[in-house]
Amino acid sequence: MRTNLHRHDTAPLTAVRNVGILAHVDAGKTTVTERILYTTGATYKRGEVHDGTTVTDFDVQERERGITISAAAVSCAWDGHRINLIDTPGHVDFADEVERSLRVLDGAIAVFDAVAGVEPQSESVWRQADRYGVPRIAFVNKLDRAGADLDTAVESMRRRLDTVPLVVQLPVGREDAFTGVVDLIRMRLLTWREGGDTYEEGPVPEELREEARRRRRLLDETVAQLHPGALEEFCDGSALSAGTLAAALRDLTRSGEGVVVLCGSAYRNRGVEPLLDAVVACLPSPLDVPAVRGAVGDDEQERVCDPAAPMAALVFKVQATPRGRLTYLRVYSGTVHRGEAVWDAGARRTERIGRILRVQADRHTEVECAVAGDIVAVAGVKAARSGATLCAPDAPVVLEPPTVAEPVVSVAVEARRNADSARLVSALARLVEEDPSLVVRTDPESGQTVLSGMGELHLEVAVEKIRRAHGLEVGVGRPQVAYRETVSRGVSGLVYRHVKQDGGAGQFAHVVIEVQPMAMTQDGTGEGAADFAFRSVVTGGRLPRDYVQAVEAGCRDALSDGPLGGHRVTGVQVTLTDGSTHPKDSSPMAFRTAGRFALRAAFRASVMALLEPVVEVTATVPEDAVGGVLGDLAARRGQISDSAMRAGTAVVTATVPLAELFGYASQLRGRTQGRGTFTSRATGYAPVPGAVSDQVVSR
Repeated sequence: MRTNLHRHDTAPLTAVRNVGILAHVDAGKTTVTERILYTTGATYKRGEVHDGTTVTDFDVQERERGITISAAAVSCAWDGHRINLIDTPGHVDFADEVERSLRVLDGAIAVFDAVAGVEPQSESVWRQADRYGVPRIAFVNKLDRAGADLDTAVESMRRRLDTVPLVVQLPVGREDAFTGVVDLIRMRLLTWREGGDTYEEGPVPEELREEARRRRRLLDETVAQLHPGALEEFCDGSALSAGTLAAALRDLTRSGEGVVVLCGSAYRNRGVEPLLDAVVACLPSPLDVPAVRGAVGDDEQERVCDPAAPMAALVFKVQATPRGRLTYLRVYSGTVHRGEAVWDAGARRTERIGRILRVQADRHTEVECAVAGDIVAVAGVKAARSGATLCAPDAPVVLEPPTVAEPVVSVAVEARRNADSARLVSALARLVEEDPSLVVRTDPESGQTVLSGMGELHLEVAVEKIRRAHGLEVGVGRPQVAYRETVSRGVSGLVYRHVKQDGGAGQFAHVVIEVQPMAMTQDGTGEGAADFAFRSVVTGGRLPRDYVQAVEAGCRDALSDGPLGGHRVTGVQVTLTDGSTHPKDSSPMAFRTAGRFALRAAFRASVMALLEPVVEVTATVPEDAVGGVLGDLAARRGQISDSAMRAGTAVVTATVPLAELFGYASQLRGRTQGRGTFTSRATGYAPVPGAVSDQVVSR
């Protein structure tokens, strides 16, 4: 069954699948990727996470920690199709890597643990895929584990992901006795022998026939409710043919109305071949997804997936290697050739493509060109950042970049030796270039260099990378969280006059503003996923349009530091209610200055509140340690939202301020004698209690 398409670089676009592997940490994403590579003949030895021999987790820290830190691209072939795979991280601290990958993918495999079902980060990456409209199929992994249950995992998908699972397989055997599946579409038995590389096909056993018929009937009914074509056939004959069912499953997957669910055990190499068949059959090719849209000046334009169209590609990852800088591209239209000059539409500069590489994790194969639908790496591009658009110089376009989350945790970093300070600055610049979710700034008061990221582990990995890659001894300060400020009770009719006369043309601006809090969403931002809203109700032409725009720009300037502790202000709605001008001294600059100082004055006159980042913590602990764990979470200002027993362990879910979670991993291990684990997922911002707020502000 192992097969390889040796000349897969020439595969037609209909035979290409750009697919990501998404899941919660430890659900088995990397093992699934390894088994796909082995089954397709792309590798000839099964890599194991616990042995540090996997293809996609090639970084030293990934192998030491046993987790995926950065997204890795690989390519393989199956049944005449080329599959470009991206193995994404599962830890919440590296969610930005998932975001950038999803921006360029056409489909995804969502991997779930058969024991745990939908876990916090499973839900997060699912929502990320929803935002980009990426079709998915689901693979319920680890059916050989104690406590594994396909039906329970599927029910958690239905309940927590708000989707319609379309289960197309029936497991044969439970836990250690799991040996195969019944394919409900073609009503056949697929069995894998221990250590075997292929499966054996046979008829459904007598003892499973009735259950298989029942599940097939349920599948037919569910599909008929969702698919008009299937409904017509179902009404005629009370059943669906295998061909109609397969076509309907493909349509429902690509429209997002349903999710095909398969199952298996990647570690034991069981269920991988049907998963690959489902990728080919259900997930879209580059031709099946809508044409990408980009900005051309003030207009919007479509770029179709056609090798003959003008070239347009999106940079989604930058990687520094010992051999130089690699820039990862998704080519959306046209063809890019080696040695060709391309236009960086955002930076407005020309870049030259040195080499084009087909990527296999840390190994590369050079090719002459890349066409629409390809995911490749290029060498020679010197300055393009993640999110940049590279296009044909005579047909410029700017594609929408992936969103970058704001960092929530910061540490101060400094070189141990003064002589290494310049090298540290260079190393930090390289780090931020590779990972846009990292931010480096200089604290204006202390003069310290501050590195900000998505979590404690994220920063720990970044600092360790500096130490290893650049040979620097780096000192690290205590982590600090990124607080926000907001308006609890605003003000109306605040008048501000900006008058400046120091010889020559003066400055005059008069504005009247109203400041009110915005309705906050669950993630701690204002309505519409914005943190600031501005409107003008000035009538009668009292203020020209460019002056109103200048006032808005000044208000945005004032959001950078609030009155409580200099934190960014969020969730504010400003209304410009009146104003006046001077025939000679008024200018956009004067009104921008007035807007900035007026909003700062309004903040001082308003009742302000401090916000802190909060996370949802899911702790899995032994039953005898639940009391101590609950008490510890309460001491950390945690609010328990759920507690459930599962296979002799307790799963506790709580919302906890991020500032209280530093060092929690070691504390949890101590309280549970090393048997407790936890995961966390950012959920937004929440008001800080008064006493804690006073402590933060005083610091």
